[in-house]
Amino acid sequence: MGTISKYKILSQAKESFSKAEYKRALDRFAEVLRNFPNSKEAYNGVILSEMAMSGEEGAEALFDYYEVLIKENKEEADVIMAEILDSIDGTLEKIGKIFSDPLRDRLEYEDGILYADFQQLLDEGADFKETFENIMFSTRVIITKKEDFLDFLDKLIENGFAEMALSYLEKALSVYPSDKLLTKLLQNLQKVK
Repeated sequence: MGTISKYKILSQAKESFSKAEYKRALDRFAEVLRNFPNSKEAYNGVILSEMAMSGEEGAEALFDYYEVLIKENKEEADVIMAEILDSIDGTLEKIGKIFSDPLRDRLEYEDGILYADFQQLLDEGADFKETFENIMFSTRVIITKKEDFLDFLDKLIENGFAEMALSYLEKALSVYPSDKLLTKLLQNLQKVK
């Protein structure tokens, strides 16, 4: 395996992880690790993929954090991740709290509601259309996970907000133009219209 394919496979692994395809990400990170046993990036990717596959909360946030650190300083990112992963005792609840508390504070400051909180209202029996209309005029729904975004789009379409769903989808595609799932959703929505 040459250097170019190492970086190509790492890139594929990261893309798979970002799409919540954790098994595929694990396989790709492991492939790099087999050929480059000293690759800290592949090693960390394997651990984070395994954690995500086992449903550990915070694995995705930790992966995103690692990606930010790598862009700033790769060696330092590897040291920080090694320390974090060494200190984890099988659960990432603490890490999830570290990331969610500042987000909740920001939401209060920006007058927003997390999609999970919005979903909880619906789970408790609230009507989507009425609840969404009330929120839409007083605040905004903050979505932090791709699955939640897709669920939100589905609910918008089901409840007669197809134009709004189309607008959100087009904005998302302007940020992630190569996302196949979003592109497929856009095509399906355009067919329905």
